[in-house]
Amino acid sequence: MKQWHIFIAFFRVGMLGYGGGPSSIPLVHKEVVDKYQWMDNEEFANVLALGNSLPGPIATKMAGYIGYRVSGIVGMINAVLATIVPTILLLIALLTFLSSMSDQPWVSGMTQAVVPVVGVMLAVLTYSFLKNAKGGLGWIKTIFLAIASLLFIEWAGLHPGILIAILLLYALVKPIEKEETDKSEVEKGQL
Repeated sequence: MKQWHIFIAFFRVGMLGYGGGPSSIPLVHKEVVDKYQWMDNEEFANVLALGNSLPGPIATKMAGYIGYRVSGIVGMINAVLATIVPTILLLIALLTFLSSMSDQPWVSGMTQAVVPVVGVMLAVLTYSFLKNAKGGLGWIKTIFLAIASLLFIEWAGLHPGILIAILLLYALVKPIEKEETDKSEVEKGQL
């Protein structure tokens, strides 16, 4: 039954993720966090951050990791196939159909109408991540990191993967400094 759930979850993502990775991410979140509860928001955010820093399509990377985490190698293969096979079949069918109808105005209208829907889906997911970050970091740090990230990515041209790597390294080093401070305070109290 678990393999069936993995297949259905990622099949839906593959079938409904019109527009590529950005539109697939909220769909993966809905299936993995909300519906099947295979992971929580924080873990999903971590998978998304690391997945975005690696090369390749985000939907297949996330499907591979989540499928593996839920059900091992078989789950990974199942999730990846459920993600890519519908897309391949739809691509062939839609491109054949759209190329034969490309001169029709409704075809361009159809593709342009999807863009705002994807934008709303991403905004809802962003709001969810900001709420979770606020709970862990507080509003001041969350807003500071959001603005700093925007400045580094958009205006300084820093690749998001580099920024994520820097923040991960900082998160790894910071707890060590805190532990050393706590240890030294304990040692001072014992003397």
